[in-house]
Amino acid sequence: MARSLAMEPDKCTGCLQCEIACSFEHEGVFNPARSRIRVFEFQHGRLAVPYTCTQCEAAWCQKVCPTGAIVLDDQLGAKLVRTEACVGCKACAIACPYGTIEYNPLSGKVDKCDLCGGDPQCVTACPTGAIAYMETSLSGTTVNTTAEA
Repeated sequence: MARSLAMEPDKCTGCLQCEIACSFEHEGVFNPARSRIRVFEFQHGRLAVPYTCTQCEAAWCQKVCPTGAIVLDDQLGAKLVRTEACVGCKACAIACPYGTIEYNPLSGKVDKCDLCGGDPQCVTACPTGAIAYMETSLSGTTVNTTAEA
């Protein structure tokens, strides 16, 4: 069964630890602006919501890529960007209805969540458990794997 990130906005404090961990994992710098996960603030900062690629089944990013640079990793269940094939045209970023693909001006390619190869650092870094790495059904909904007492 595939796994994906599940967000619980009511637990998010807006501390940006997820963004910092992501940027360090992928870019080697502590810079939230270079992260593949974002924390959005709503209600004048009273509500913080972490958000990244949902690895959706529709995969519009993959469908529109003219070079086939976005591929499905069957084991992870993630859509990955093959940087050697990406030409930086941004078609995938335009097609993504969730806005979770970013153009990286330093590389001239696009970046998106790759689930850190199965060990998402945003999950590890989150001090409140607002981000979980959970089993999902094919439709992308999370599956409750704990027994109710």
